[in-house]
Amino acid sequence: MKILSIDTASNICTVAILEDYECKEEITVNDARNHSEKIMPVIEEALNRTNLNLKDINLIVCDKGPGSFTGIRIGVGTVLAFEDSLNIPCIGVSSLESLAYNVKKKGIICSLIDAKNDNVYFGLFENDQNYQQLDDLAFLSIDEVISKIKIFDNITFVGDGALAHQELLKNSTQNCSFCDKNDLSSYSLGIAGLYKYNRNIKNSLMPLYLRKSQAERALERN
Repeated sequence: MKILSIDTASNICTVAILEDYECKEEITVNDARNHSEKIMPVIEEALNRTNLNLKDINLIVCDKGPGSFTGIRIGVGTVLAFEDSLNIPCIGVSSLESLAYNVKKKGIICSLIDAKNDNVYFGLFENDQNYQQLDDLAFLSIDEVISKIKIFDNITFVGDGALAHQELLKNSTQNCSFCDKNDLSSYSLGIAGLYKYNRNIKNSLMPLYLRKSQAERALERN
């Protein structure tokens, strides 16, 4: 199965082509301001490098958030357009689940994306042959996260939110470790999407924000 995987939910725009579980090509562009301009050329370049076109693709996987509100809309909008025009199966995967697939060892995985002001997007998973979500994805303070995970031992943390609060997490948990790969990866995203597809797990492509946008919060304050 040939998979096109697209992630625009962070400052990084990354596109991968997979054949089953093998990464054939992955391109990363670190330019948050230009996702809307970069996404189609990057997809085209990845296809060209693998001598493929969109009609050869059997599955498209998209990061649906949480993360950059604008980036999520660009990625999801692009994939929905492909779905409508090409009739290719499409699956949405959360940023937090995608990050969990960066961790290869078995055990409890805590995915954290930095949301500023001591807040994070939080996801808790377990890798035991397969990756399973253990708790609702949420927007929390780092103190709330620590309260949730204190019952677990040997947690592996992943994501820029884990790096931002590394010392606090080390001092608040037992025998924790930190993943070496903390950026969102379209390859990991593609693997997560393939897992869902093979098990017929239905996943909406609707954006997953977990909190209101800055404009919405400002409007409420006013």
